[in-house]
Amino acid sequence: MTVTATAPPAADERLGKPRAMDQLIKRPEIGAMLGALLVFLFFSVVTEQFLSVGGAATWLDDASMLGIMAVAVAMLMIGGEFDLSAGVMTASTALVTALLATQLGLNVWLALLVSLAFALAVGALNGWLVMRTGLPSFIVTLGSFLALQGLNLGITRLVTGSVQVSGMREAAGYESAGFLFASTFQIGGTSFYVSIIWWVLFTVVASTVLMRTRFGNWIFAIGGAAQSSRAVGVPVVRSKILLFMTTAFAAWLVGSINILRYASVQANQGIGLEFQYIIAAVIGGCLLTGGFGSAVGAAIGALIFGMARQGIVYAGWNSDWFQLFLGVMLLAAVLVNNMLRRRAERVRR
Repeated sequence: MTVTATAPPAADERLGKPRAMDQLIKRPEIGAMLGALLVFLFFSVVTEQFLSVGGAATWLDDASMLGIMAVAVAMLMIGGEFDLSAGVMTASTALVTALLATQLGLNVWLALLVSLAFALAVGALNGWLVMRTGLPSFIVTLGSFLALQGLNLGITRLVTGSVQVSGMREAAGYESAGFLFASTFQIGGTSFYVSIIWWVLFTVVASTVLMRTRFGNWIFAIGGAAQSSRAVGVPVVRSKILLFMTTAFAAWLVGSINILRYASVQANQGIGLEFQYIIAAVIGGCLLTGGFGSAVGAAIGALIFGMARQGIVYAGWNSDWFQLFLGVMLLAAVLVNNMLRRRAERVRR
Protein backbone atom coordinates (compact mmCIF):
# COMPACT_ATOMS: atom_id res chain seq x y z
CA MET A 1 0.00 0.00 0.00
CA THR A 2 1.39 3.39 -1.03
CA VAL A 3 0.96 6.33 1.30
CA THR A 4 0.79 9.66 -0.42
CA ALA A 5 1.84 12.67 1.59
CA THR A 6 -0.55 15.55 1.34
CA ALA A 7 0.47 19.15 1.74
CA PRO A 8 -0.98 20.95 4.75
CA PRO A 9 -3.79 23.36 3.89
CA ALA A 10 -2.67 26.93 3.29
CA ALA A 11 -3.22 29.15 6.26
CA ASP A 12 -5.96 31.72 5.85
CA GLU A 13 -4.20 35.08 5.85
CA ARG A 14 -7.22 36.63 7.56
CA LEU A 15 -6.45 34.55 10.66
CA GLY A 16 -2.86 35.72 10.91
CA LYS A 17 -1.56 38.35 13.24
CA PRO A 18 -2.32 41.80 11.81
CA ARG A 19 0.68 43.72 10.58
CA ALA A 20 1.85 46.71 12.56
CA MET A 21 1.43 48.99 9.53
CA ASP A 22 -2.18 47.86 9.08
CA GLN A 23 -2.86 48.57 12.75
CA LEU A 24 -1.45 52.08 12.36
CA ILE A 25 -3.51 52.73 9.25
CA LYS A 26 -6.67 52.06 11.25
CA ARG A 27 -5.88 54.92 13.63
CA PRO A 28 -7.58 58.18 12.52
CA GLU A 29 -4.88 60.32 14.15
CA ILE A 30 -1.89 58.84 12.30
CA GLY A 31 -1.95 61.58 9.65
CA ALA A 32 -2.08 64.30 12.32
CA MET A 33 0.84 62.74 14.17
CA LEU A 34 2.99 62.84 11.05
CA GLY A 35 1.90 66.42 10.37
CA ALA A 36 2.72 67.49 13.93
CA LEU A 37 6.16 65.93 13.66
CA LEU A 38 6.88 67.78 10.41
CA VAL A 39 5.70 71.13 11.80
CA PHE A 40 7.74 70.60 14.97
CA LEU A 41 10.91 69.73 13.04
CA PHE A 42 10.43 72.61 10.59
CA PHE A 43 10.11 75.35 13.20
CA SER A 44 12.81 73.77 15.35
CA VAL A 45 15.20 74.34 12.45
CA VAL A 46 13.86 77.72 11.34
CA THR A 47 13.91 79.43 14.76
CA GLU A 48 15.83 78.75 17.98
CA GLN A 49 13.18 80.20 20.30
CA PHE A 50 10.65 77.56 19.28
CA LEU A 51 12.55 74.81 21.14
CA SER A 52 13.20 76.85 24.28
CA VAL A 53 11.21 76.09 27.43
CA GLY A 54 9.54 79.48 27.21
CA GLY A 55 8.67 78.89 23.57
CA ALA A 56 7.15 75.49 24.37
CA ALA A 57 5.09 77.07 27.17
CA THR A 58 3.68 79.58 24.69
CA TRP A 59 2.67 77.21 21.91
CA LEU A 60 1.34 74.62 24.34
CA ASP A 61 -0.87 77.27 25.95
CA ASP A 62 -2.07 78.39 22.53
CA ALA A 63 -2.87 74.80 21.61
CA SER A 64 -4.58 74.05 24.91
CA MET A 65 -7.31 76.68 24.59
CA LEU A 66 -8.07 75.54 21.07
CA GLY A 67 -7.59 71.88 21.92
CA ILE A 68 -10.25 71.68 24.63
CA MET A 69 -12.87 72.86 22.15
CA ALA A 70 -11.45 70.85 19.25
CA VAL A 71 -11.78 67.60 21.21
CA ALA A 72 -15.44 68.29 22.05
CA VAL A 73 -16.19 69.35 18.47
CA ALA A 74 -14.46 66.18 17.22
CA MET A 75 -16.78 64.01 19.33
CA LEU A 76 -19.77 65.85 17.87
CA MET A 77 -18.43 65.48 14.33
CA ILE A 78 -17.85 61.75 14.84
CA GLY A 79 -21.53 61.66 15.80
CA GLY A 80 -22.35 63.30 12.46
CA GLU A 81 -23.14 66.86 13.57
CA PHE A 82 -21.63 70.37 13.68
CA ASP A 83 -21.87 73.22 16.18
CA LEU A 84 -21.26 76.68 14.71
CA SER A 85 -22.18 78.33 18.02
CA ALA A 86 -19.17 76.84 19.83
CA GLY A 87 -16.94 79.88 19.38
CA VAL A 88 -19.40 82.54 20.49
CA MET A 89 -20.50 80.28 23.37
CA THR A 90 -17.08 80.69 24.98
CA ALA A 91 -17.79 84.44 25.17
CA SER A 92 -21.39 83.95 26.30
CA THR A 93 -20.44 81.81 29.29
CA ALA A 94 -17.64 84.19 30.26
CA LEU A 95 -20.05 87.14 30.05
CA VAL A 96 -22.65 85.39 32.21
CA THR A 97 -20.01 84.69 34.84
CA ALA A 98 -18.61 88.22 34.70
CA LEU A 99 -21.97 90.01 34.78
CA LEU A 100 -23.24 87.96 37.71
CA ALA A 101 -20.03 88.44 39.69
CA THR A 102 -19.38 92.13 38.97
CA GLN A 103 -22.88 93.56 38.51
CA LEU A 104 -24.96 91.42 40.89
CA GLY A 105 -22.22 90.69 43.43
CA LEU A 106 -22.50 86.90 43.30
CA ASN A 107 -19.61 84.78 44.46
CA VAL A 108 -17.51 83.71 41.48
CA TRP A 109 -18.14 80.04 42.19
CA LEU A 110 -21.91 80.55 42.14
CA ALA A 111 -21.59 82.63 38.97
CA LEU A 112 -19.61 79.80 37.37
CA LEU A 113 -22.33 77.29 38.26
CA VAL A 114 -25.03 79.51 36.75
CA SER A 115 -23.03 79.99 33.57
CA LEU A 116 -22.48 76.21 33.38
CA ALA A 117 -26.23 75.63 33.66
CA PHE A 118 -26.75 78.25 30.94
CA ALA A 119 -24.24 76.53 28.63
CA LEU A 120 -25.73 73.07 29.14
CA ALA A 121 -29.23 74.43 28.52
CA VAL A 122 -28.16 76.00 25.21
CA GLY A 123 -26.39 72.79 24.21
CA ALA A 124 -29.45 70.71 25.05
CA LEU A 125 -31.66 73.12 23.11
CA ASN A 126 -29.40 72.89 20.06
CA GLY A 127 -29.47 69.11 20.16
CA TRP A 128 -33.21 68.95 20.73
CA LEU A 129 -33.94 71.34 17.85
CA VAL A 130 -31.71 69.36 15.48
CA MET A 131 -33.41 66.09 16.34
CA ARG A 132 -36.95 67.50 16.61
CA THR A 133 -36.97 69.51 13.38
CA GLY A 134 -34.72 67.32 11.26
CA LEU A 135 -32.89 70.43 10.08
CA PRO A 136 -29.12 70.20 9.49
CA SER A 137 -27.14 71.08 12.61
CA PHE A 138 -25.28 73.59 10.45
CA ILE A 139 -28.50 75.65 10.14
CA VAL A 140 -29.70 75.24 13.71
CA THR A 141 -26.38 76.18 15.31
CA LEU A 142 -25.89 79.04 12.87
CA GLY A 143 -29.13 80.43 14.28
CA SER A 144 -27.79 79.89 17.80
CA PHE A 145 -24.57 81.63 16.81
CA LEU A 146 -26.43 84.73 15.62
CA ALA A 147 -28.77 84.76 18.61
CA LEU A 148 -25.95 84.45 21.13
CA GLN A 149 -23.91 87.09 19.35
CA GLY A 150 -26.84 89.49 19.54
CA LEU A 151 -27.47 88.69 23.20
CA ASN A 152 -23.82 89.15 24.08
CA LEU A 153 -23.64 92.59 22.51
CA GLY A 154 -27.12 93.78 23.50
CA ILE A 155 -27.10 92.74 27.15
CA THR A 156 -23.50 93.77 27.77
CA ARG A 157 -24.09 97.23 26.31
CA LEU A 158 -27.40 97.56 28.19
CA VAL A 159 -25.87 96.66 31.57
CA THR A 160 -22.40 98.25 31.34
CA GLY A 161 -22.81 100.87 28.62
CA SER A 162 -19.95 99.29 26.68
CA VAL A 163 -19.07 95.99 25.01
CA GLN A 164 -16.70 94.89 27.78
CA VAL A 165 -17.12 93.54 31.29
CA SER A 166 -14.21 93.92 33.70
CA GLY A 167 -13.53 94.01 37.43
CA MET A 168 -13.46 90.27 38.11
CA ARG A 169 -10.45 90.51 40.41
CA GLU A 170 -12.52 92.37 43.02
CA ALA A 171 -15.28 89.72 43.06
CA ALA A 172 -15.59 87.34 46.00
CA GLY A 173 -14.15 83.90 45.28
CA TYR A 174 -11.94 85.10 42.44
CA GLU A 175 -8.66 83.90 44.01
CA SER A 176 -9.75 80.30 44.60
CA ALA A 177 -11.53 80.01 41.25
CA GLY A 178 -8.58 81.58 39.49
CA PHE A 179 -6.24 79.03 41.08
CA LEU A 180 -8.27 76.18 39.60
CA PHE A 181 -8.80 77.62 36.12
CA ALA A 182 -6.10 80.22 35.47
CA SER A 183 -3.05 79.57 37.65
CA THR A 184 0.43 78.59 36.49
CA PHE A 185 2.93 75.90 37.45
CA GLN A 186 6.70 75.94 37.12
CA ILE A 187 8.87 73.69 34.95
CA GLY A 188 12.53 74.58 34.67
CA GLY A 189 11.88 78.04 36.04
CA THR A 190 9.28 78.75 33.33
CA SER A 191 5.57 79.27 33.99
CA PHE A 192 3.09 77.00 32.23
CA TYR A 193 -0.64 77.73 32.40
CA VAL A 194 -2.93 75.20 34.05
CA SER A 195 -5.05 75.25 30.89
CA ILE A 196 -2.54 72.75 29.48
CA ILE A 197 -3.48 70.29 32.22
CA TRP A 198 -7.19 70.86 31.55
CA TRP A 199 -6.54 70.14 27.86
CA VAL A 200 -4.74 66.86 28.61
CA LEU A 201 -7.39 65.74 31.12
CA PHE A 202 -10.24 66.57 28.76
CA THR A 203 -8.54 64.67 25.94
CA VAL A 204 -7.94 61.61 28.13
CA VAL A 205 -11.55 61.54 29.34
CA ALA A 206 -12.96 62.05 25.83
CA SER A 207 -10.69 59.36 24.37
CA THR A 208 -11.65 56.92 27.11
CA VAL A 209 -15.34 57.57 26.49
CA LEU A 210 -14.95 57.07 22.74
CA MET A 211 -12.81 53.94 22.86
CA ARG A 212 -13.82 52.19 26.10
CA THR A 213 -17.52 52.81 26.71
CA ARG A 214 -20.86 51.84 25.22
CA PHE A 215 -21.65 55.52 24.68
CA GLY A 216 -18.50 55.81 22.58
CA ASN A 217 -19.67 52.92 20.40
CA TRP A 218 -23.00 54.69 20.01
CA ILE A 219 -21.25 57.88 18.86
CA PHE A 220 -19.41 56.09 16.06
CA ALA A 221 -22.55 54.16 15.12
CA ILE A 222 -24.89 57.15 14.86
CA GLY A 223 -22.27 59.11 12.95
CA GLY A 224 -21.85 56.34 10.41
CA ALA A 225 -25.48 55.24 10.04
CA ALA A 226 -28.04 56.89 12.32
CA GLN A 227 -31.08 55.03 10.95
CA SER A 228 -29.44 51.62 11.24
CA SER A 229 -28.28 52.49 14.75
CA ARG A 230 -31.81 53.44 15.77
CA ALA A 231 -33.07 50.16 14.36
CA VAL A 232 -30.80 48.15 16.68
CA GLY A 233 -31.76 50.12 19.77
CA VAL A 234 -29.16 52.90 19.96
CA PRO A 235 -30.70 55.99 21.65
CA VAL A 236 -29.86 58.36 18.80
CA VAL A 237 -31.77 61.40 20.09
CA ARG A 238 -30.39 61.23 23.61
CA SER A 239 -26.86 60.57 22.39
CA LYS A 240 -26.80 63.53 20.03
CA ILE A 241 -28.25 65.88 22.65
CA LEU A 242 -25.51 64.77 25.05
CA LEU A 243 -22.89 65.48 22.38
CA PHE A 244 -24.17 69.04 21.92
CA MET A 245 -24.11 69.45 25.71
CA THR A 246 -20.51 68.21 25.74
CA THR A 247 -19.55 70.91 23.25
CA ALA A 248 -21.34 73.49 25.41
CA PHE A 249 -19.50 72.24 28.50
CA ALA A 250 -16.16 72.62 26.74
CA ALA A 251 -17.14 76.17 25.74
CA TRP A 252 -17.96 76.92 29.37
CA LEU A 253 -14.58 75.57 30.46
CA VAL A 254 -12.70 77.70 27.93
CA GLY A 255 -14.82 80.73 28.76
CA SER A 256 -14.14 80.26 32.48
CA ILE A 257 -10.40 79.98 31.87
CA ASN A 258 -10.48 83.17 29.80
CA ILE A 259 -12.48 85.31 32.20
CA LEU A 260 -10.45 84.22 35.23
CA ARG A 261 -7.11 84.64 33.46
CA TYR A 262 -7.73 88.07 31.94
CA ALA A 263 -10.37 89.32 34.44
CA SER A 264 -12.34 90.90 31.57
CA VAL A 265 -14.22 89.81 28.48
CA GLN A 266 -15.32 91.43 25.21
CA ALA A 267 -18.87 90.82 23.99
CA ASN A 268 -17.65 89.99 20.47
CA GLN A 269 -15.01 87.54 21.67
CA GLY A 270 -14.87 84.05 20.15
CA ILE A 271 -16.49 84.91 16.83
CA GLY A 272 -14.86 82.93 14.03
CA LEU A 273 -13.13 80.43 16.31
CA GLU A 274 -15.73 77.77 15.54
CA PHE A 275 -14.10 77.23 12.16
CA GLN A 276 -10.71 76.75 13.78
CA TYR A 277 -12.20 74.10 16.06
CA ILE A 278 -13.63 72.23 13.07
CA ILE A 279 -10.39 72.55 11.10
CA ALA A 280 -8.38 71.20 14.05
CA ALA A 281 -10.75 68.24 14.31
CA VAL A 282 -10.48 67.55 10.57
CA ILE A 283 -6.68 67.81 10.67
CA GLY A 284 -6.85 65.35 13.56
CA GLY A 285 -8.62 62.72 11.47
CA CYS A 286 -12.35 63.49 11.65
CA LEU A 287 -14.42 63.15 8.51
CA LEU A 288 -17.04 65.75 7.62
CA THR A 289 -19.45 62.87 6.97
CA GLY A 290 -19.18 61.52 10.54
CA GLY A 291 -18.44 58.09 11.95
CA PHE A 292 -14.64 58.41 11.88
CA GLY A 293 -12.12 60.30 14.01
CA SER A 294 -10.58 60.45 17.47
CA ALA A 295 -10.20 62.77 20.44
CA VAL A 296 -6.43 62.34 20.46
CA GLY A 297 -6.30 63.30 16.79
CA ALA A 298 -8.23 66.51 17.47
CA ALA A 299 -5.84 67.35 20.31
CA ILE A 300 -2.90 66.82 17.95
CA GLY A 301 -4.64 68.99 15.36
CA ALA A 302 -4.82 71.77 17.94
CA LEU A 303 -1.15 71.21 18.75
CA ILE A 304 -0.31 71.75 15.07
CA PHE A 305 -2.25 75.04 15.24
CA GLY A 306 -0.36 76.19 18.31
CA MET A 307 3.05 75.25 16.96
CA ALA A 308 2.41 76.86 13.57
CA ARG A 309 0.88 80.07 14.94
CA GLN A 310 3.68 80.70 17.41
CA GLY A 311 6.37 79.33 15.09
CA ILE A 312 5.44 81.93 12.49
CA VAL A 313 5.77 84.64 15.13
CA TYR A 314 9.16 83.35 16.28
CA ALA A 315 10.35 83.20 12.68
CA GLY A 316 9.43 86.87 12.25
CA TRP A 317 7.05 86.20 9.38
CA ASN A 318 3.87 88.09 8.61
CA SER A 319 0.94 86.51 10.48
CA ASP A 320 -1.04 86.45 7.22
CA TRP A 321 0.93 83.33 6.30
CA PHE A 322 -0.94 81.48 9.04
CA GLN A 323 -4.16 81.65 6.98
CA LEU A 324 -2.34 80.07 4.03
CA PHE A 325 -1.09 77.37 6.38
CA LEU A 326 -4.66 76.66 7.57
CA GLY A 327 -5.96 76.33 4.05
CA VAL A 328 -3.19 73.99 2.96
CA MET A 329 -3.49 71.87 6.11
CA LEU A 330 -7.27 71.59 5.76
CA LEU A 331 -7.11 70.42 2.16
CA ALA A 332 -4.26 68.02 2.89
CA ALA A 333 -6.07 66.63 5.94
CA VAL A 334 -9.29 65.95 4.01
CA LEU A 335 -7.38 64.11 1.27
CA VAL A 336 -5.26 62.11 3.72
CA ASN A 337 -8.23 61.24 5.96
CA ASN A 338 -10.27 59.92 3.03
CA MET A 339 -7.31 57.85 1.85
CA LEU A 340 -6.69 56.44 5.33
CA ARG A 341 -10.36 55.61 5.80
CA ARG A 342 -10.50 53.66 2.52
CA ARG A 343 -7.29 51.85 3.44
CA ALA A 344 -8.64 51.07 6.93
CA GLU A 345 -11.83 49.66 5.44
CA ARG A 346 -9.81 47.35 3.18
CA VAL A 347 -7.70 46.23 6.14
CA ARG A 348 -10.80 45.39 8.20
CA ARG A 349 -12.12 43.20 5.40
